[in-house]
Amino acid sequence: MLKMPQQQYIRFLREAEGCSIQEIADRVGVHWRTAKKYADQDNWNLRMTNRKSRSPVMGPYMEIVDAWLEEDRLLPRKQRHTAARIFQRLRDEYQFPGSERTVSTYVKRRRTEMELERAKTYERLEHPPGEAQADFTTMEVCQNQKLVSYKLFVLSFPYSNAAFVYPVPSENQECFLEAMKQVFDQTGGVPQRIWFDNLSAAVVHIEKQGERQLTDMFRRFCAHYRFEAVFCNPYSGHEKGHVETKCGYSKRNWAVPIPLFTSQEQLTAHFTDQAEQDRKRHHYVKERQIEELWQEEERRHLLQLPEEPFEAFRLQTAVVNKYGEIQVDDAVIPLLGQASPGTEVMAQLFWDRIVVLDHRHEPMRTVPRPYTGKTADIPWSQVFAGWLRKPRSVTHSQFLRISGGKICRLSQNIWR
Repeated sequence: MLKMPQQQYIRFLREAEGCSIQEIADRVGVHWRTAKKYADQDNWNLRMTNRKSRSPVMGPYMEIVDAWLEEDRLLPRKQRHTAARIFQRLRDEYQFPGSERTVSTYVKRRRTEMELERAKTYERLEHPPGEAQADFTTMEVCQNQKLVSYKLFVLSFPYSNAAFVYPVPSENQECFLEAMKQVFDQTGGVPQRIWFDNLSAAVVHIEKQGERQLTDMFRRFCAHYRFEAVFCNPYSGHEKGHVETKCGYSKRNWAVPIPLFTSQEQLTAHFTDQAEQDRKRHHYVKERQIEELWQEEERRHLLQLPEEPFEAFRLQTAVVNKYGEIQVDDAVIPLLGQASPGTEVMAQLFWDRIVVLDHRHEPMRTVPRPYTGKTADIPWSQVFAGWLRKPRSVTHSQFLRISGGKICRLSQNIWR
């Protein structure tokens, strides 16, 4: 093949000077067929043709080597064929005429191709507006100078990347449904479809065919708010990967440093404000503000809230003991003067309180629900030891904020 300047010169001689094919061949010094090819060529597009792989030596043995390499996947790594061993077997068993280098080159290329063939491929999922994913994440918060394990319910919308959250002390059914109800109030509507994992607050049992046996209260909650509940396959959290990522994001960004709170309302306001501020950043792909996408494109796809909110509670019976007490949800509730020993009463368990009802279902007493969430004492001796080593770090330490007014008394104990 002639170089491009020679091809252009032949074309110039033909078009501009009107030379014949033989004259062009004589002046350029090429065969007349070559001169005619480029002089009269009309299509100058670059042609991409498939390259033919020619392996005259290796060709008849490729299937044998491929079979050995496939079988090696089933064997321990130290008992798999090396390129040298493949060459030896081909030479001894099949009278292979080539060299070891030829075999090594082919084996290296085929192993790379086979890895690519087995590599996982992923599809970019399209999420319609109005579809959400839900999950809990666990984080540490500080209450009364103690670290408390708290749950943050996260409802994320993959289309706009918006997220709404609500903190609760547990993942039980009452807290789960209360958190969803509160988040629906924040969004001003209900997602048409919500993805869940198989949490016990919603799923009683998974049948062999994959059908879910749902709890009665969760069924009524879905019917009340008219959304479709979709559940992931067991141990397949990646199927709702957006909310999984959002849970980690919220823990790293909204719970650092450790939030301090004295009431549920204060903790709720903290996380609600954090989520609201986060929606003011730009979407990672669509280059528009998340809040703008949420308000203009996604919110209008939500279902309307019902007129009456759902009341999530569980009923439990209890018998008054000889001390005039009942035990409900690990809480001992005295009923002296209100119910005689041996009387059966009904307890109404809401997410944040227990209401004791008499035989007419009239409230007798209401007590806060005693969540005994995991708590951990802060290792103050180690904290103070660190402060002694680096005194300038004291004013920047989050433990200074956590300690509140007790820091002076704690420091005196350490110095003793």
